[in-house]
Amino acid sequence: MTAQNLPLFPLSAHLLPGGRIALRIFEPRYVRMVKEVCAGNGQLVVCMLNTQGEKEANTHFYPVGTAATVVDFDMLDDGLLGIKVAGVNCVEISNVKTEPDGLRTGHCQPLPDWHCDITSQQISPIDERLQEIFERYAEVGQLYDVPEFRNPIWVMYRWLELLPVDAKQKQYFLAQRNCHKLLDYLKALVQ
Repeated sequence: MTAQNLPLFPLSAHLLPGGRIALRIFEPRYVRMVKEVCAGNGQLVVCMLNTQGEKEANTHFYPVGTAATVVDFDMLDDGLLGIKVAGVNCVEISNVKTEPDGLRTGHCQPLPDWHCDITSQQISPIDERLQEIFERYAEVGQLYDVPEFRNPIWVMYRWLELLPVDAKQKQYFLAQRNCHKLLDYLKALVQ
């Protein structure tokens, strides 16, 4: 991916590379976004809300988001549009503009992948606890055709998506550019 302007979809949850999330789309600006993304085989950026920011200044979300593609969509029982998106890569968001209908777009610069030189053995038992969560909560497990429990980065990204910590803490881990601080945090949490 090269730097480009992409539509932004702020959420209290977050999506990271290799992750999937199901969304209910009802606001006209986001319905338009989904139509345009699907028509052009493009991407949108899922970004975490920043409760300390200001909507008017477009600072109400954090600068690191995840470029994502729409992998499935359908009409839900309540008449809303349901979509499933898959995270592709992290991006840094800048130069945010607000379109007339309220949809925000931003200049999105791809960030390098995390450097993570650990083995699948070093991720144990973190991977086993994640697998238990996937088995216990069907709505999470059903999002993935083939979970990658033996892939250390995939496992840590899924934990970072699921952890009930604030967005500022998640952004801190993402800013590290390697997995070691998150790995230490997860090991202490799981043990």
